[in-house]
Amino acid sequence: MTQYLKTLMITAVVLFCYGTNYAGNPDRQGEAGAYELLLNPWARSAGFHTLNTSMVSGVEAMRLNIAGLSRINTTEVLIGHTRLFEGTTMKLNSVGISQRMGKSGAFGITLTALDFGDIPITTENSPGGTGASFSPSFFHIGFAYANTFENKVSVGILLRGISESISDASAFGFGIDAGVQYVTGEEDNFKFGISLRNIGSPMTFGGQGLSFQTSNPGGAVDYQITIDQRAATFELPSVLNIGASYDFLPAPRHRITVLGNFTANSFSRDQVGGGLEYSFKNMFMLRGGYRYDLGSSINDEDRSVYSGLSAGVSIEVPLKKESSGKFGVDYAFRSTNPFDGTHNITIRYSM
Repeated sequence: MTQYLKTLMITAVVLFCYGTNYAGNPDRQGEAGAYELLLNPWARSAGFHTLNTSMVSGVEAMRLNIAGLSRINTTEVLIGHTRLFEGTTMKLNSVGISQRMGKSGAFGITLTALDFGDIPITTENSPGGTGASFSPSFFHIGFAYANTFENKVSVGILLRGISESISDASAFGFGIDAGVQYVTGEEDNFKFGISLRNIGSPMTFGGQGLSFQTSNPGGAVDYQITIDQRAATFELPSVLNIGASYDFLPAPRHRITVLGNFTANSFSRDQVGGGLEYSFKNMFMLRGGYRYDLGSSINDEDRSVYSGLSAGVSIEVPLKKESSGKFGVDYAFRSTNPFDGTHNITIRYSM
């Protein structure tokens, strides 16, 4: 076990040192791109305000701490639908599957798409709209692997492809997530986790939408030429999460979990938060969370849209008495400023 503890400590130190070199800089707010990577499509972790770095497991771990991917029985399938920033018509849809490989490993794949709805096309000559509309296509696909050593230390890595496009311009990039979880205690009731997300290649838009025609700038002959503009590159919104949780077991069928989390953001303020969950027989779960931007006040315009309260509920029931298969539904609500909050619903099947 000493070997695994050394691995955990080395991994934690590397992730922490790397992440803190780029974290907590509100002066860089808005300089990154692909911020949809920070949106959470899964209701169970959204009910904690995405603060459960230490205890997230299965498919949902591919959005927060990939180390938790291997903490499943055999198979888990999730379908998630999110109504983002109520009042904007934006939606986030995701599907994910995780499958155990061998005694301690697990492989996962996740697909996520951001739906902007129909956006009216405006031009200089028609500022009120041309009557046509368009919808950007933001799509992510991730492949992940995680392994658990002696049911105590879990490590994982995920590679994600990121595509953003409209009809005449597009950008593509790669991102890497890495994470570690540690579980200890007489009932495995203390958990600790660290994850580093969205470390990858800079992205740049290109395509016909960035070119225009103009007259020949020199020479005696007047003719049209096409000029391609070079778009600026942008970085991915890297984040470092450090979290811990503890399970109180007042009775055999009851569990109360308390958790805390620190998030170091590369392009915005750092955040801290905590959460609480009550579980009855792991069939009915009620949870809530609160997240705060460090160094901000209620009047700061650069506060994160996701600061404040969150809440969620889960119902998970066995399909048959003799079967290990379970079917569950999760719901979460997160307050937002501005807009009228975000609603998550997830359908899950596990066995």
